[in-house]
Amino acid sequence: MNKREFLQIITSMGLTTAFWQDLAAFDTNQEYQTLSRLSNDEEKFWKHIRSLYELKPDYINLENGWYNIIPKPILKAYFEEIHKLNLEGTYYMRTRLFDDNIEVRKQLAQLIGCSYEELIITRNTTESIDTVIAGIDWKPGDEVIFNTQEYPAMIDMFKVQARRYGIVNKIISIPNDPKSDEEIVSLYEKAITPKTRVILVSHIINITGHILPVRKICDMARNRGIFTIVDGAHAVAHFDFKISDLNCDAYASSLHKWLSVPLGAGMLYLRKDRIKEIWCLFGETAYPDEDIRKLNHIGTHPAHTVLTIPASIEFYQKIGAKRKENRLRYVQEYWTSKVRGVPNIFLNTPSQSHRACGIANVGIQHIKPANLAKILLEKYKIWTVAIDHPEVQGVRITPNIFTTTDELDKLVAALIELSKK
Repeated sequence: MNKREFLQIITSMGLTTAFWQDLAAFDTNQEYQTLSRLSNDEEKFWKHIRSLYELKPDYINLENGWYNIIPKPILKAYFEEIHKLNLEGTYYMRTRLFDDNIEVRKQLAQLIGCSYEELIITRNTTESIDTVIAGIDWKPGDEVIFNTQEYPAMIDMFKVQARRYGIVNKIISIPNDPKSDEEIVSLYEKAITPKTRVILVSHIINITGHILPVRKICDMARNRGIFTIVDGAHAVAHFDFKISDLNCDAYASSLHKWLSVPLGAGMLYLRKDRIKEIWCLFGETAYPDEDIRKLNHIGTHPAHTVLTIPASIEFYQKIGAKRKENRLRYVQEYWTSKVRGVPNIFLNTPSQSHRACGIANVGIQHIKPANLAKILLEKYKIWTVAIDHPEVQGVRITPNIFTTTDELDKLVAALIELSKK
């Protein structure tokens, strides 16, 4: 699509600000060529990456965990897909949507390391995991194991099953800074009984950034015939891995987080030999029990979001999976290393490098999380999110690939100043 055509689109939508004019002139191919030329200069590479984002100047955004700001190459592709769907109307939906959805699933499956026949595109992690939880044929007395720091929506779903079917939820507590993988795995293993049916475990805990030893937990569970569900909401395109390496039965993620797909995109993976045993959450008889698409009957949905997934994958691949992981771990450790051990400052994130990546959580003695987040925003113009959990009190700091060390220096200075008061 050329500049004139794009301007016609945004004019018809009433979007005629300077930003949209800039986006109309944006040349994705040219920008990717520039990234390629800068690939050997780390500082210039990440400076150029930052230029691909429209960032609000009012505050330093260190809360990129809920969803990611969309960079210009993806944003432009998104509006093109909106225009296409609006132009073609139901003709597109009735003639091409089905085949395009398969193609997107194939690209996504290749990225995360599974067969596309084991994957569906959903709206978010909660929908994906709740679909599995609701689809299990529960019996009274069936036991489920998960830890206290799992996402509340999943815990609530298990509580509903306990009320409805009489299952037993066994909730364990895990350390925020473990000494070894075995310390974590043993906590799950000790909770197992002959009635244990399911283990839910986060790939990376959303409130602390703690990366759990998922493969070892899944191996242990599989040896005992226990179904494993992995909450990977923050993992896909955050750090480099393949689902095929995890040995889990189900895996879910939100693509609008670190893959930077527009809001409302998630995924669900089910190991092929486990699909048959999961019942549909919504009525669907067009597909056999062994076809994962039986779980994807959600009615009319924003297809333009799904169609933007390939552009998000391309942006991620232009950066490089390992390079992005290294950058996110670098910006996290840049600031945490400067405050770890400072009197009155405590970190709720593992100290060992391989146990965390971009997300971390920090607290200050005698300052409640909500007050700390409020002070950081109002006094220092730093946007974070308060985490007030029985085992984690602090603010979650989630920088992104556009975050600069100068911005993190301001965070460090603010924390140290507050710690002295």
